[in-house]
Order: sequence, then structure tokens, then C-alpha cells
Amino acid sequence: MKPSDLLLTNGILYTVDKNRTVASAMAVKDDTIVYIGDDKGAAQYIGDQTRVIDLQGKLTLPGFIDSHNHAVDGTFEIFEVMLHSLQSVDEYKKAILDFMAAHPGLPGILGGGWMCPLFPPQGPDKKLLDGLTTDIPIVLWSEDYHSVWVNSKALQMAGITRDTPNPEGGIIEKDENGNPNGTLRETAANLVEDTIPAYTVAQRMEGLKFFQNMAHSYGITTVHVPGIDVGSNDLQALRELQTSGELTIRFRGALRVEPTDDLTIIEELVQTRDQEKGKWFEITTAKIFMDGVIEGGTAYLEQPYSHKPHSRGDPVWEAQKYNAMCAALEKAGFQIHVHSIGDAATRVTLDGFDYARNQNGPGDWRHIITHLHVVNPEDIQRCADLNVVAVVQPFWFLVDCHYFQMVDYLGQERADRQYPMKSFFDCGVVVASASDYNVTIPPNPLDAIEAGITRKCTREVITRHPEYDIALNPSEAVSLEDMIASYTINGAYANFLEDITGSLEIGKKADFIVLDKNLFDIPAEDIHNARVVMTFFEGQEVYHRQA
Repeated sequence: MKPSDLLLTNGILYTVDKNRTVASAMAVKDDTIVYIGDDKGAAQYIGDQTRVIDLQGKLTLPGFIDSHNHAVDGTFEIFEVMLHSLQSVDEYKKAILDFMAAHPGLPGILGGGWMCPLFPPQGPDKKLLDGLTTDIPIVLWSEDYHSVWVNSKALQMAGITRDTPNPEGGIIEKDENGNPNGTLRETAANLVEDTIPAYTVAQRMEGLKFFQNMAHSYGITTVHVPGIDVGSNDLQALRELQTSGELTIRFRGALRVEPTDDLTIIEELVQTRDQEKGKWFEITTAKIFMDGVIEGGTAYLEQPYSHKPHSRGDPVWEAQKYNAMCAALEKAGFQIHVHSIGDAATRVTLDGFDYARNQNGPGDWRHIITHLHVVNPEDIQRCADLNVVAVVQPFWFLVDCHYFQMVDYLGQERADRQYPMKSFFDCGVVVASASDYNVTIPPNPLDAIEAGITRKCTREVITRHPEYDIALNPSEAVSLEDMIASYTINGAYANFLEDITGSLEIGKKADFIVLDKNLFDIPAEDIHNARVVMTFFEGQEVYHRQA
């Protein structure tokens, strides 16, 4: 028996194997786990060159898997004005002015993170930004990245006037005089994308490396990146980091498919997928948007919005075309990853998966529906019947300012049954958790694990906002065991990686993390205070927390 390169002893290794075994020791040779068991059995793996780590009773878990994360957008934390943590319009203005002062001579200001609840239903007004500058364009994405807030210069450069029609799938919000007010929703945001130069491949690579370092500190070792455009700088950046050997996270990617695409796009998608089969970056999936978001009134609902009783929103895809695309993608061997917020959108999404199965026959496709904000209970069982993976964002399972906006937009009854999770588990659906970074900052899985159990804001937030001391849809709370599974083995299953990672088992890659607190021994309300001490990816230490 050969000595191992790395040996962990005296720990609490929650393996997340099918029996949820707890071990005290693990041996790693090269990049692979070769032993899981007790300390006595591990002793035989010690050699002259073995690195032995005494865990001193610390909890060790498989590396976390974020199953919906726009990692290539790490660029925004380097090159953009960040509004995500700010709580008022005045704070937004100050942040933009400070950014302009720190970066003189920029051709435009790009940023994001403004909160929809701070503005009326028609969105923020360009006049607020015009008061800062009309010399260069300002383009600011909402925190859900489905709307942009722009100044008059951006509208002028894009040629958007009162006579510009709404593009298909988009909304140009207007003021009381019929003029563009500075808020552009969904595809209308594309009208201003050329007002500020796109990020270069080098900038995208810098953003990815920034993201990797941050993700390691949160114990993330595998990420699914949805919505990569064929031929984009995003794709090239991932490819070049793969080639250079600088990737230290296992990436799986999804190519974006638009409703304007016809079935001839399949050949190009297949060609791109076949080119991207690197060791740590691979294309496996096609990404589709079925609707928008409730905050923008663009999610597709079964019943009308409470604040806009004439509207249920609209699906992004025409049903027949979507069904045909699903069948063609499936036949070409693609997993399908669909953004669905509204209950009507989820119904249409499942219809497409059902159509594809009837056309192609049964198969192990593991199609994904992500977000699942409002869901018809009947469709939860349909997810199980169609072997659909539910990819959810537990970070959002809270009563906060967004909840009160949902009460206004959806009514009390629908607002109070947002974000099911336990119901999916109970029906046998595989549930994988995700952050939807850069919507969620930071994308710390420990924050999500706590929220999935408590369905409440943290104590610190509730102290500042006592009105938030309410659990959101508490009947959908799940256990710590289920939350850990959703971030490990279930995430591996969602990405066809369950034979490689997701649990600590002999023969799997040595992706694991060590925590400073045993999550099983502390109140659920304290989980967000736990910290990752070490992160290992395929046997290599990629993060070590400084004392």
C-alpha cells in the first residue's frame, strides 16, 4: 500500500455519501481520495513525504458546488461601480460620484446592484443620473440584472427616443409625457450595450481569477456558469485560463440560446461544445430564458399582477418554437437549463421538457429549472416525474424589503408562498443550491445554508430591521442535512459529476473544505458566522484562512 500525499486525521468528516457516513480520517494520493475511515486505519497511509493535518475535531465537508453562478462577471467587482450593499438613492449617487472621481477619463460608467424596491414600478428616472453627469453615458444594472438605469447621454447615444418601439421581449419605460424615463427592461437593455466598450478577454480573465480567489475562501470548488455566448470574450477567457493551467475551480458551462434562434443554431452549439472539453472547463448545457422577473413586471404569471391587473407578463418564447428547440437540443445531447420565475413560465418550461421526451424517448437528461420564485404545486410533482433538477437560490428565502414589494406586486397570498424548497425534496426532486452571483454578493454557501433552514434574515439584520423578524413560507424550511446535500452531492448530480465529486468517497477527487465550526453543533442562526479554514481542490490546497 503506497503512502498518501495528504492525510487528514482527528476530524469530523461528513462524507455526504448515500449513508451520510461520518469518518475521522481521509487519505489523498495525487488528486484522489484513497481512504475514508478511522484514524487507526489511516495510519498505514503515512510515509516520509505525507503531509499530515490534525483537524483537531473540525468539521470537513465536500467542496461546495454553486450550480448557477455568473463567474465571468467577476469583472464587475474590479471595473464597475458597485451599488449592491447600499440602501438609498443618496448612497447610490455618492458611490457613482466617488467612482467617477477615482477613475477620471472613462468613456462611460458601468455598474449595478440598485434595488427595485427603492423606486416606483416604472423604475428609476434618468434625471437622477443626469444630475451627476450628462457628458458620458451611465449604465447601471438592477440587482437582478434584468433592468438597466441610464442617463440621458446613454439614451442619446443609443438613439432611444419617445418614438422608439419596445423591442420584442423588452420594455422602454416612459414618463408621464411619453418620453423614455431611463429604465430599460429585459431585451430593451440591449439597446444601450454598445454605449460602453465591452470587456476585453484580458479583463474577463482578470475577473475570473478574482472570482476564483473569492470562491475558494467560501469553499466553492465547482461552478456552473449559465448563459455563455458562442464566440464571446467570456468563452475565450475560460478557454485561455484552461489552457494556461490557471483554473483552480471546475467549471461547467451553458451556451445561451435566444428565442430569435432557429434550429440551425444547434450545429454551432455542438461545434462549440465539442471544442470545450478541457480538464476543468467543459460545455454541457444550453441556457434558455422563459421569462423575466417579478420586480420588472416581466415574469410570466398564471394570474395577473396585483399592481398591474391588466398584465400577467409574457413568456420570452413562443410555446411551439420552444418545444421544438427543446427536442432538438436534447437530441443533440444537451442538458437544458431554463430561467423560470413565474408559475406560468414553469408550466410552459415543463411542457417543453415533456414534449422533448415524447419526441426522443426517455433519457438521463437532468434538465434544470432555476429560480422557481412562484410555483404551482402541481408542477412540483411534474418536476419529479420528468427528472428535472430544481436549482434554487436560498439566499433569497427571506422577509426583507423585497418581500414587501412582492406583497404589492403579487398580493399577500402569493407573496407568502414564494420559493418552495421542502416540497421539492418531499416529491423526490433533486434540489441543488446556487447563488446566481453576481445577483447575490457575496456568494457564500454558508449564508444560503442558514437561510434555507431558518427562512429568515440574520440576527444582525433583524436587529436593524425588526420588521424583518418573520420567516418566509416557513413550511418550506429544510434540514441542515438537506442544505448540505444541495450544495454538494446534489450539485454534482445536476452537473453530471456525481462520480467525480460531491461527496468524500474512495475514488473521487479530493475536493473538500474544513470549517472552524461544526454546523451540527451550533444553532442554525449562527451558521453564517462559520468560516472556511481550508479549501482543497483535487488534492491541492487553494485557500488557507489567515488567523
